[in-house]
Amino acid sequence: MPDSAEYAAYKRRLHRTVLTYIGGLIAFLLLIAWAEQKGLSRFWLGPIFMFTSVMMYAAIGIYGRTTDPEEYYVAGRRIPAMYNGMAAAADWMSAASFISMAGGLYLQGFGGTEAQAGGLAYVLGWTGGFCLVALLIAPHLRKLNLYTVPDYFSVRYGGRWPRVIAAFAAMLCSFTYVVAQIYGIGLIASRLTGVQFEIGILLGLGGVLLCSFLGGMRAITWTQVAQYIILLLAFLIPVSWLAYKQLGNPMAPLVYGAQLQKISELEQKLAQDPAEKEVAAIFLKRAHEYEARLQDIEGALQRERSAAQDRVRKLKAQGADSAQIVQANRDLAALPKNEASARETWVRAMHESYERAKPLGGLPPHSQPFAGDPQGTAQEQEAFDVSRRNFLALMFCLMVGTAGLPHLLTRYYTTPTVAEARSSVAWSLFFIALVYLSAPALAVLVKFEVMNNLVGSSFDALPPWIAQWAKVDASLISVADVNGDRILQWGEIRLGADMIMLATPELGGLPYVISGLVAAGGLAAALSTADGLLLTISNAMVRDVYSHEINHHVTPEQRVILSKFALLAVALVAAAVASLKPAEILPLVAASFSLAASAFVPAMVLGIFWSRSNRRGAVAGMLSGLGVTVYYMLINAQVVRGFFAMPPGQDLWLGIQPLSAGVFGVPIGFAVAGVISLVTRPQPSGRALVNPAQP
Repeated sequence: MPDSAEYAAYKRRLHRTVLTYIGGLIAFLLLIAWAEQKGLSRFWLGPIFMFTSVMMYAAIGIYGRTTDPEEYYVAGRRIPAMYNGMAAAADWMSAASFISMAGGLYLQGFGGTEAQAGGLAYVLGWTGGFCLVALLIAPHLRKLNLYTVPDYFSVRYGGRWPRVIAAFAAMLCSFTYVVAQIYGIGLIASRLTGVQFEIGILLGLGGVLLCSFLGGMRAITWTQVAQYIILLLAFLIPVSWLAYKQLGNPMAPLVYGAQLQKISELEQKLAQDPAEKEVAAIFLKRAHEYEARLQDIEGALQRERSAAQDRVRKLKAQGADSAQIVQANRDLAALPKNEASARETWVRAMHESYERAKPLGGLPPHSQPFAGDPQGTAQEQEAFDVSRRNFLALMFCLMVGTAGLPHLLTRYYTTPTVAEARSSVAWSLFFIALVYLSAPALAVLVKFEVMNNLVGSSFDALPPWIAQWAKVDASLISVADVNGDRILQWGEIRLGADMIMLATPELGGLPYVISGLVAAGGLAAALSTADGLLLTISNAMVRDVYSHEINHHVTPEQRVILSKFALLAVALVAAAVASLKPAEILPLVAASFSLAASAFVPAMVLGIFWSRSNRRGAVAGMLSGLGVTVYYMLINAQVVRGFFAMPPGQDLWLGIQPLSAGVFGVPIGFAVAGVISLVTRPQPSGRALVNPAQP
């Protein structure tokens, strides 16, 4: 097929269509920029970007609608390598990559701290993972002409349990991942339209459902191509603009190093600033107050509640302004409801205050390799070792998890041949690198902008975008005059990782049309990944569990229809979970990679390269690897610890953070799968996909 004249004509039509789309997109941006110059209100610009983006994706979904199983599951296996690579890049560069990765680099620096692995771990881990996909997984799975990743476990190992375990593991890691994407959708939609966060989730979810519900992989593929082009422009334009503004050269990845030296000098200056030390001392005092409350939680809670009630009564007695009374009532209602809630709240506040009492507000020096000092005191050496271990552990989990993510591997089922699948991975790396090379530059340029221009500003003259973002979600940005001098110190501003990229245009003084474009790019990144994840979950539920374990008489067409309704149900449940704001985007996404790595990769790689691997080994390896990973995450989750009345804090192994739990699950999965395969009877039909005897 790839060599046929018909296929060549098909690719030429695709090239013309994509070029027409790019031309139309640029014309639309120029038109909106002209309208802004002529006085079009920001009140309308955000909704225009939101409505146009969602309607465009919906139109592609409607155009690509299908009930044909081959088209719905694998887009007819006729997607050219370049476009499949573009779609895979969009599928891959989720809200975590577009919205949060630069924010992670901003907050954690290159090497991170003892508790945070560092931003470069995400860049290196996610990029390196595609090398594993290309070398170990994608081409070999493509040979089998499968539809889902659990299909592989059924074909390779036979029986019901490998498929069932793989299906439930696919649902678990994909659901964790999709919650993060829907959280990002709500964040962007609420900022663009001004509606509440929960309503923003529902607005963005409409675009997801119209694409994946109607057309499956066929519609999702072309939607993701369109979304990649938007997110590429949305990422490169502001970072190039900032680089030109600060350094006179728009080639940000090549020139941002000049700002690193300036940031190091500013960090030293801020660390010695008397006003910054005053702010740090106030946070330290607050930490001690929270620590004192934790010594007598019941008494402290009663005193807090009595003081809040007295304040409400006094304000009412004095005939105070209604706004003050309302705020006092809100403060009373916000107090913890019981001792367990108070303990959790105050422990978190104590740790945050201790962190912000450190130099630079708890943020590590940006270019510092790791925390601590390998030549310093015993405590500094331990901090260095723990920081380095967390960096390597997270990078390992992200790399191996990439090779096991079901929604990503399914993308390479859509190419016409094995060779095109391999080329598709190379194209994916190319398209991802265009963004990933700019992410460290963006973090550095934004940090310089904040340190050099925002810090030192009067509280009476702060830019309006700060208050606007605080309305979207108070956890995204915290600005308070802690020492009462009406001047913004570095320690008095706390930016969340999820807003660094989205606020870049406003921070750099760019036109609002660029803010709208960046928000549309973040929306495209979140929607593109959510599409693939929801399709993966619904296919696992219907194709891999229902039709094989419950009802064996479902026709292919009925499976497609059931998959669509399962997709709708999963989307609504994920939206409900995302509305609770369970965590920031980066930790949620990193956790899903650990789950995928431990559940899939050991049995998958052994099945491809080792013919002795059998069903019992695969089942034992998948259950043990996934079990260890889930256990380690749960025992360190504060909600779980509070529920079982466990001591506050964490029970860490070797100091490794819970989001990198896969560093324990993967080797255990390999070891258990290998040992059980060796000590049990060989599988009669067992065969490796790669024959070592072949060249």
